[in-house]
Amino acid sequence: MLLAGPLVAQELRALARVDPATSQISGTVENLEITLGLSQAVPYRIEARSEPDRIVVEFREVDFSGAEPGSYLTSEALRGVIAGPAQPGWSRLEFLLSAPMGLQTAAMSVDEGIGTALLDITLGAVSPEAFAASAVKGDLGVVRPEPRDLPDEAQTPQRQLGDRPLVIVLDPGHGGFDPGAERDGVSEADLMLIFARELQEAIIRESGHTVLLTRTEDEFIPLPDRVRVARDASADLFISLHADALISGRASGATVYTLSEVASTEASAKLAERMDRASLLAGMDLTAQDDTLAEALMDIARLEVMPRANNLADNLVTTLAETVGDLHKRPRQSADFSVLRAPDIPSVLVELGFLSNDNDLARLLSSEWRALAAEGIRLGIDAWAVSDAAEANLVRQ
Repeated sequence: MLLAGPLVAQELRALARVDPATSQISGTVENLEITLGLSQAVPYRIEARSEPDRIVVEFREVDFSGAEPGSYLTSEALRGVIAGPAQPGWSRLEFLLSAPMGLQTAAMSVDEGIGTALLDITLGAVSPEAFAASAVKGDLGVVRPEPRDLPDEAQTPQRQLGDRPLVIVLDPGHGGFDPGAERDGVSEADLMLIFARELQEAIIRESGHTVLLTRTEDEFIPLPDRVRVARDASADLFISLHADALISGRASGATVYTLSEVASTEASAKLAERMDRASLLAGMDLTAQDDTLAEALMDIARLEVMPRANNLADNLVTTLAETVGDLHKRPRQSADFSVLRAPDIPSVLVELGFLSNDNDLARLLSSEWRALAAEGIRLGIDAWAVSDAAEANLVRQ
């Protein structure tokens, strides 16, 4: 009789859930077929591990609570099934093997009508030596399923024009010797890294885009290098994330900025100056190129990109207003931020709030509020993608 491992309690957010009704297992140690039904498609990876011999499937993320896999994924080829959390942001399903088996195929299919997914895995018999070698190597492959196709009226420009998801670069502001704004032991750099990771997770899970961060730890990245990350990745858009503090004044609420040589307000000009100061102190030359031709070419490129960046900012303001409500009294502003100067990538800077404001600080420290803010930004990106595709089609006609 199968001994199912304990189901480990998971503290997961609103994630994909396993569906026992569409999950099954069949076959023997020679050829074992596993089907796992999920409420939505998620990225996954598969590993071979020893002591004990097992195949591990990690998901970003699946909630197994209330659906213990050992009750429906039963086979003589397995000694047990264990579900639980893995590293932060991932959950795990372990198949304890009765005999050495290796991965033959793995594929995730999505029901285009309702969005549910089936993960089909085939395992086949291998020698103990072959299994040991694969267990030492560990990772048998990372698979990121294709996002659901949207109706024709809701296509992103890349799905419509290039048949691929967006490439998004998130820039958690400050870091390293530059903590940004600080208050009561809280630093802007730390908060924005936390939020960037949460936003990255939400976009990948819900929209299927590729999302990169300019930094993944507390380190200083010069402003030009942050932009270079986006350019090297051929990013479709760049979003810098901040939460400032004011010495005086009572500003509060989120603000979305685009690039402009003339700041929309004096406060915007001072904010841009403060943010650029760290790179200046690090010896970075942020002055414009002397090459007149290069500047002219970049100005021409910005003629196309700036309206797209403005459109992105407008959409973000709209959707943030819908999810978090309280925005700055002037939620759309502009300033000469160095980090927004890429001439070929729509770029915006999002000030989520002010650490100097008690209410803003409380909201920024709330995981529930940050989840709403992340959802607002995600929805804004997707709305922008739809309108950007429509605009691109008009230009082609």
